[in-house]
Parts: sequence; structure tokens; C-alpha cells
Amino acid sequence: MPLGQTPGQLLTAMRAKNPLVQNITNFVAMNIAANVMLAAGASPAMVHTKEEAGEFARIAAALTINIGTLSPDFLAGMKAAAAAATDAGRPWVLDPVAHYATAYRRTALNELMELKPTVIRGNASEIIALAGSQSSGHGVDSGDSVIAAEGSAIAIAQRKACVVAVTGEVDFVTDGGRSVRILGGSALMPRVTALGCSLTCLVGAFAASTDKPFEATVAALAMFAVAGEEAAVTASGPGFFSPIFLDRLAALTGESLDAQARTVPA
Repeated sequence: MPLGQTPGQLLTAMRAKNPLVQNITNFVAMNIAANVMLAAGASPAMVHTKEEAGEFARIAAALTINIGTLSPDFLAGMKAAAAAATDAGRPWVLDPVAHYATAYRRTALNELMELKPTVIRGNASEIIALAGSQSSGHGVDSGDSVIAAEGSAIAIAQRKACVVAVTGEVDFVTDGGRSVRILGGSALMPRVTALGCSLTCLVGAFAASTDKPFEATVAALAMFAVAGEEAAVTASGPGFFSPIFLDRLAALTGESLDAQARTVPA
């Protein structure tokens, strides 16, 4: 795998740092996202209001932005935080939830893209639409396969000089030059509210712990995939899956992550 640091090494580094990560995420995701980050070893802060979001972004080690439940106040906070993070040299991660669904969301997404995200993480339909192609997305759900979005992801990464992650049955990460697929996870994961949103926050935690955003993104997705695969062994359904998944995240070590992660060059 064309990585300078392994997922396990980056997990160990992230936990040693216990990075403070500012997450401007949607109302549905706040609780599970915070729990995912705590289980993984990071320190979440759900600071979103425009009166303090920009100031806090200069304190936090990284920022994540999710446009799932947009409002004028949320958007103002997002833009203030993203501008501050970029100005301070902090990594920030953008989750373009259903950005193609309405004119308001499209405009908001365009404004945030101008503030130079370090990483973009979305489903296949979101990434295809972000590249300017026609997607089959329906609301927040993807109607396209990850493999169909790989070319779009590479094009965005090259055009915007960022890392792009497409998540689904087999995840795909690219910086426009290198590309990696991550295998694992569980079919139960899309049936648990806001796990994808939580993954965006976890990418921020890993990005806060290294100056290599490509490796950080691969590590976060690999951790999610391994924990999801392990949780599915004993979970009888989505209701049981969520707490078991948190336990599996917490139990993973750098060594066990490297032993179980399945990443292959694309």
C-alpha cells in the first residue's frame, strides 16, 4: 500500500494526541458522532454557532463540517469556522450531504468549497454530482456505486488539491495521484442513523494527528471498516449493532488495526 504510515501507527498517534476536533454536524448526528470520537480516542466539540465557530476553529486541532441540517445560522458558523481553519493552517473535512437536492444546498456547498477543504467525504452520488456529472442520488441516499464515482473523485482531488473519500460497500480514497480501496464494514452500517456522518468526524481526528491527510483518511476508514466487520459478528440487528460498534472502536489497538485492515491500491 502506498502509505508512509500505517493505519495502526496513525491510530496510536491519534490516541496519544487526543485531538480536540470541532464538529459542525447535523442535529441527527451529534450524539453518535461524539460517542464515536470518544470511543476512538479523540475529543469532540460540537461548536457551530456563528458567534464562536470561527474563534473556536483556531483553538481546535481540526474541523469537520456536515451540511445535513442546514440553516442560515449553521451556514454562517460553517463559513466562519472553515475560513478560520484554512487561515490557521488547520485541516478541515467537508461532508457534502445531499448537496444536489436543493438550490440552497448547492449554493452553500459552493461557498464552502471556495474555503479549501483538506478532505471531502461523501457517498458515491454526492461525489459524482460534486464533479458536475449526473448522479442517481435520492435525498441523502446514494443511488450510485462507489466504483462509478472513482473517476469523479480523482477529478475533484486533482482540481481542488484535496483528498476525496467515497464511502460505500468498498471505500475509495484518492489524492488525485494515489488511490486506495478499503474493504470491510457491514451491511448493518447504513441502517444505523448518522454513522457516515460520524465517519467524517473521525477523519478529522486522524487528520489532526498527522500532516498526511491521505494517510489519515485511509486510517479512519480502515478503523471504521474493521470495527464494523467485528461488530456484525455478534449484532443481531441495527439496534444492537450501534453499541457493539462503539465497543469495537474502543477495543482496537494500533497492532490489531494493522493486522485486520484490508487496504489495496486502486
